[in-house]
Amino acid sequence: MHYIEDEGGRIDSGKVGEWLGSILAALGESGDFSVHFISDDEMRELNREYRGKDEPTDILTFALCDGESFPEVEGEEKELGDIFISLDSMKRNASAFSVAEDEELRRLLVHGILHLRGMDHGTNDFAAEPMLIEQERLMRELGFLS
Repeated sequence: MHYIEDEGGRIDSGKVGEWLGSILAALGESGDFSVHFISDDEMRELNREYRGKDEPTDILTFALCDGESFPEVEGEEKELGDIFISLDSMKRNASAFSVAEDEELRRLLVHGILHLRGMDHGTNDFAAEPMLIEQERLMRELGFLS
């Protein structure tokens, strides 16, 4: 089960829910988590507080069990954590990479779920970072590329 929060009503939560379901199915995973769509100002505050960086970023992910892949509690849905996406940054990314906003949003959702699974990356090198390679593989497999 996932919870989607977008106070500004700027996204189609039905579509986002379908994309999240597809991502989890492709990974053979399930669990409880939330996705929050926020502004650059809100993201800057979170990034400053939790990472010491006084700037917005496109996505922050807070896994409940950092470093573990989807911990399980018998009889309960797995609690995964929270994903925060700045729609302002997502739109800038889409423009900078010349991709549709929906494609960039799907990429950020895949990225966030991979972080919730315990994956991480030290750089943004799409040719060398295993997490980013997996992200793009999933994007192709799911037909998420425009």
